[in-house]
Formats: sequence, structure tokens, C-alpha cells
Amino acid sequence: MNIRASDSLVAQMQAWRHHLHTIPETAFEELETSAYVAGLLEEFGIEVSQGLGGTGVVGTLKRGQGPTIGLRAELDALDIQEIRDLPYRSRKPGKMHACGHDGHMAMLLGAARYLSASDSFRGTVRFIFQPAEENEGGGRRMIEEGLFDRFPVDSVFGMHNWPGLEVGRVAVRSGPIMAASDMFEIVVTGQGTHAGMPHMGSDAIVAASAIVGALQTIPSRCIHPADPSVVSVTQIHGGHTWNVVPAEVVLRGTVRSFDPGVRDAIETTMARVVAGVAQTHGLSARVAYDRRYPATVNDPKATEIARKVAATVFGPTHIVTDELPSMGAEDFSYMLQKRPGCFVWLGAGPTADGHVLHGERYDFNDRLLPLGAEFWMRLVESELPAGKP
Repeated sequence: MNIRASDSLVAQMQAWRHHLHTIPETAFEELETSAYVAGLLEEFGIEVSQGLGGTGVVGTLKRGQGPTIGLRAELDALDIQEIRDLPYRSRKPGKMHACGHDGHMAMLLGAARYLSASDSFRGTVRFIFQPAEENEGGGRRMIEEGLFDRFPVDSVFGMHNWPGLEVGRVAVRSGPIMAASDMFEIVVTGQGTHAGMPHMGSDAIVAASAIVGALQTIPSRCIHPADPSVVSVTQIHGGHTWNVVPAEVVLRGTVRSFDPGVRDAIETTMARVVAGVAQTHGLSARVAYDRRYPATVNDPKATEIARKVAATVFGPTHIVTDELPSMGAEDFSYMLQKRPGCFVWLGAGPTADGHVLHGERYDFNDRLLPLGAEFWMRLVESELPAGKP
């Protein structure tokens, strides 16, 4: 069966996706979402386990003896107010599916629906629906609570829609595909004073401004030019009125890298640079550095498997590598640290009219539903071949 030619299944996936879009839930609060997903899997006759990682769902479908493959989608939404007046718009103020996880779930559910009625493979498929991909590391929590101990797999695969990449194209590469993501907070403490008498204090705003500039020298002057890295200050908080130099300024931001050694070097260098600038300005500063997601690194063998399947589904000329890697981050990285696997991007079309990930106007492109489900189905049949009757 070709999922793309099955109008009834495509219509079902669209209905599931639209419903999921109306009930967005954020990290570890995906109770309604996980119950909906679990209910559908049970309807398909798939064995379901709930509660791993708080709200995670794992469906197990077994057809005789053979390898075991894991396929992963995300349950969570974002704390963003949706502004598009869609017929299936979010019913929860301040929350929306602005990254396409509703579509990712629907595609995996479509593949599960097809495979549950099929005798086209031999082995076991784990349908992994994880909570809290956005910032809170739900994938890590599932692993810490025994995901691959209770539900062992030989390999694991993930997929993300990618606006800006043409529909029908797939981006895949061996090695790093998405960056490690760290967060930092720098608190600069001086002595407040009257704005007309700055010599009576030590200006935390001037020092913080110097720190912002100095941080940019870390990737440009302290890291090898061939090693990609980014240091971005994304928040500055300080002061409450026009005529007072504040005693404290807080800077926050993110660091992105691929190489673990580069990651270590940036953390160490940041502490040194901040201390040096603070000392120059005669005040103090402290750095809190929080390591979040590791780099998402695809296994070479699994990548070749994914590439061959994508070439079969979309055509060999529709596989691209020039979009990769990205300085975005993904907590599928934790799963790839434990099992060989591959993470791919599925082209979602133009970014016109605000269709960018994490944007308040974003809506998943329903044209991808049969494409993604077909990829999952063909991947399972490729890795778990039925053999001769």
C-alpha cells in the first residue's frame, strides 16, 4: 500500500493533527495529548505503555521474530500565543503548536495505523512519543527512567519538519546535524549611584555592555575557525528609572557548538573573559553556565539506511545535504547517545507569511502528513523485512 494514495488515511491524519493543534500542552503537562495518542494506538491494536518521563507514551507492535526499531515524535507545544484565525486554532491561551509537533505525532500515528493492519514486516516497532522536547529535556528523562531498558531497540530514528526546505525534499547527513545547546546567566554587580554623578559608583551597565562585546571574541578569536560555534546574548535586564545607575545587570543567552572540546573551551573561556572585564571596571560578576542538549549526531550506518529509504520515497534527486548542519538543537540527541540512529529533516515549504518554527503564525503543512508517514512505513519495512512467506 502507498500511504500517499490512501485518501482515507490521509484524511484521518489531518483530523488527528487538527485536533492535536487545538489542545497544545507544554513540557511535562501533556496529559490530554498523551491520552489522545495512547487511545488511538490502542484502537489500532498496539500495546501501549504510558507515564515514562511523566507523560511519555510508547507503543509496541510486534510481528514475529526480527530486529527492533524505534520511531520518535514529540508531544509538547510552546508558550506562544497563536494569532492565526484557524478553524482548529489553539483552545489554550498562550500555548500553541508552533514547531509542528502536532504534525510529527500525526505522521507517526499514520504509520502506526498502517503497520498495525499490515503483515509487511518481521520484528518489533516502538512508537515513542516523548514529552518536553522544547528546552526541558523530556528525551533525557525518558532514558533516565529506563526507556531503552524497558523497551529495547536496535536503532532509533527521528524526523522534524523544516520550513525553507522544499516540500518533498529530505535533508540528512552523517555526523552532527544539530548543535549542542547551552544557556548562561551573567550577573554583573557594581555600586548604584545618581546618573549625574557616575564617579560615585561603579557602573554595571557599562561593564555589562563591555561583556557583551567581549563574549563575541570567544568564537571569533578563541575557537579554531574551522570549528563552528555561536555565543548569543539574548536578554539584558538592568535599571528601573532614568536618573539612577543601577547596581546590578543580568545578561542571559545561549551557546551553540558541535564538538565537545569546543563546548568545554567556551565554558572555560567565558568565565575568564567575564572575570577579566569585571575586574577592569572595578566590580564583580558571576557566571552560571547550564549545559542543556548535546549535539545531535547521526550514526553513519543508520544515516545511509535513512538516505536509501528517503531516495525510494522521494526520489534520489530530492535528498539534500547543503542545508546541514544547523545551530538549532534537539533533545533526540540523548537517544542517539544511547542507540545508533538518524535524525532527518522533511522539507515543509516556503517561510512566507510567518511560517517559521517558533513563530506565532506557524501552522504545520498538512501536505507533509502522507510523506512523513510513508517514510516511516518504508523505513520499517526496509529494516524489518518480512522475507519469504
